[in-house]
Amino acid sequence: MSVVLLDPDWAARVLAERAAGGEHVHDEVWDGVTYIMPQADNEHDDLVGFFRFVFRLVFDPALGHRTHGSINITDRPTRWKQNFRSPDVALFLAGNPAQDRGTHWLGGPELAIEIVSPGDRSRDKLDFYAGVGVREVLVLDRDPWRLALHQLRRGRMRPKGTITPGDGQTLASSVVPMTFQLLRGRPRPKVKIVHTKTGQEWVG
Repeated sequence: MSVVLLDPDWAARVLAERAAGGEHVHDEVWDGVTYIMPQADNEHDDLVGFFRFVFRLVFDPALGHRTHGSINITDRPTRWKQNFRSPDVALFLAGNPAQDRGTHWLGGPELAIEIVSPGDRSRDKLDFYAGVGVREVLVLDRDPWRLALHQLRRGRMRPKGTITPGDGQTLASSVVPMTFQLLRGRPRPKVKIVHTKTGQEWVG
């Protein structure tokens, strides 16, 4: 169900109540319009935790790498709250030119991950991610399960490939030494990550 709230007084009250209650973490602003995203469920949180765990192991923060969950990313040097997106996972490699401004990043990570919840607009963010210099975006759907890789080419996010659980196919990143696969499993499919330089594997 979608709700369009056009009364400015009610809109201000709803946003103030969400901010006061600490519920604003999934809100995004797209060119001045606030999008209240669906709340993440436990499965979503497990998947975010898995990706962040693997990235933290491989990409040492002591070497300048940064791994975030639900961080704010903007393309605006000032008044950033008028236009920002919050990927579920963001990997900034050492040397990334994006600026850490404490509450947000000006510019994008090398790799962003979107884990789709019912009613969200993950794929509608691809043009924004291209505009802030994100080099790859992984989009994980859960109904039905599939994993898609998008790569920045000629200024746009273009599909590299899509895989499904048990199809035996992998998606190879061009920015990190990793491949991604979906395995059949219960109560849900599993994500398999392989470090192509070491052969180390993780399933979660």
